[in-house]
Amino acid sequence: MQEQDLGNTQFFKVQPDPETGAKKVLSVVYDALTEKGYDPVNQIVGYIMSGDPTYITSYKGARSLIMKVERDELVEEMLGEYIRANGWTK
Repeated sequence: MQEQDLGNTQFFKVQPDPETGAKKVLSVVYDALTEKGYDPVNQIVGYIMSGDPTYITSYKGARSLIMKVERDELVEEMLGEYIRANGWTK
């Protein structure tokens, strides 16, 4: 049995399933909210801030889909896209 080095932090990264990745989920949810006549930005922000899934329509499975992704992952995806869109990356 090999001894573990407990002095270092291990890095672990899980590759998200393409169907439940934050980018895909946001796209589906955005489209579903738009089709139902909601302001998708306000509804998604409400969900992220409160954690209340009723901000998201159940139309096209959007509510159950968004609940499969951690809210911090949604924020990370949106912020990353915003940074790339504004050319702030090096």
